[in-house]
Amino acid sequence: MIFKKKHYIEQVHEVVRTIPVGRVTSYGAIADYLALGSARMVGFALKNSVMMDGLPAHRVLNSKGELSGRNAFPSPTFMQEMLENEGVTVENHKVVGFKKVFWHPAE
Repeated sequence: MIFKKKHYIEQVHEVVRTIPVGRVTSYGAIADYLALGSARMVGFALKNSVMMDGLPAHRVLNSKGELSGRNAFPSPTFMQEMLENEGVTVENHKVVGFKKVFWHPAE
């Protein structure tokens, strides 16, 4: 993918829209893939748009598989509920088998 002419937030959103159902990725993986900014910048790009039309921001976790962005959603359990509806198991705010369901944008 070529993102050079798009604003960083748009680039992040474009990558997030490609995360397959039932898979998750990390802020850092998106940042590495875009070769711009940092994991924190990806989080910033998602923070105010988690409920944006069709944006599956619930699939973006921290590098440990934790639902660190859960408080940006309408309720603290919303992110977990969305993931579980897609077949992803979550316990104690962390994805079970994170490495197994992890998806890298370069795939």
